[in-house]
Amino acid sequence: MIHYVIVGILVVISTILVRTGLHSLDLLPEQASLQARSIDWLFGIHIDLIAFFFSLIVVFLLYSIIVFRRRRGSEEEVGAHFSSNTKLEVIWTIIPLGIVLVLAVLGAQILGDVERRDPGALEVDVTASQWSWRFEYTESGATSSDLVLPVDRQILLRLRSEDVIHSFWVPEFRVKQDVLPGGEDFVRELRITPVEEGEFKLRCAELCGQQHYAMLADVVVVSQADFEVWLEQKAAECDLSNEECGQRWVEDFGCLGCHSLDGSEIVGPTWQGLAGSTVTLADGSQALADYDYLHESIVDPNARLVSGFEADVMPQNFAEVLTPEQIDQIIAFIQSLE
Repeated sequence: MIHYVIVGILVVISTILVRTGLHSLDLLPEQASLQARSIDWLFGIHIDLIAFFFSLIVVFLLYSIIVFRRRRGSEEEVGAHFSSNTKLEVIWTIIPLGIVLVLAVLGAQILGDVERRDPGALEVDVTASQWSWRFEYTESGATSSDLVLPVDRQILLRLRSEDVIHSFWVPEFRVKQDVLPGGEDFVRELRITPVEEGEFKLRCAELCGQQHYAMLADVVVVSQADFEVWLEQKAAECDLSNEECGQRWVEDFGCLGCHSLDGSEIVGPTWQGLAGSTVTLADGSQALADYDYLHESIVDPNARLVSGFEADVMPQNFAEVLTPEQIDQIIAFIQSLE
């Protein structure tokens, strides 16, 4: 009996020490959403169970090795033979089953909290493509390459992909959702409620191609007043020069994820010095990069593919997504980079 008491005390002490150590490691990033609080609470229960079962196994193992070891000089004794222990088997079946059932119930409750719907949620359409993100605010029509959100308000993200499977993941928000191609039938929804102002980073959590590692976007959580100001600025018509408006559109639509401005080659040809130059095409012919060529490259990117670059990488729907004025302004911006 004394052995059970000693082992029990050692298990309790070990559990407390291991649990304290694990919780002090800050294994998770900061909580920046309401959903993160519920999810981290469930993580905490798992960490406590891990600490307990680790201690239970290790303490029993070490105690047995030390206390019941064979003593030097003692006569060899053969332990009593037994083939089963029904009571022990019942215990180690019922207890784990009960733990699993309790965790299942808690998990269902947390899932309900995470997916709870707020009728006043702010709707944002999220479009993923190789290898950029675009955010359209349904109420105002504003478009941005950065995800700017008001604090303490639920956000309904409607996610879709223009090419392959991507995955929306902001570690500080905890929740993650795959983004699927296939049109309206495959739009996925994700709800988050930011509770901390600050800057975070959106990452693609699904291997999606050559530039997967660089498929990032800034997530900025601001006060409601600052958000309204930003939204008004983004929703307004661009009243800058054609070149400056063109720069705004290429940033908002993620063009710079594939085309550099400094001469380096990414997935697509660099724009530095492109306008007015002679371009070698995939079929060996050459073309002058004038207005007509640049316009065709935007609305029908596979028509005259540049040598050394792959087809079907650039989205094929910019003629529908962009207005004719926006296309002209993007061309004016490219031409300003001579």
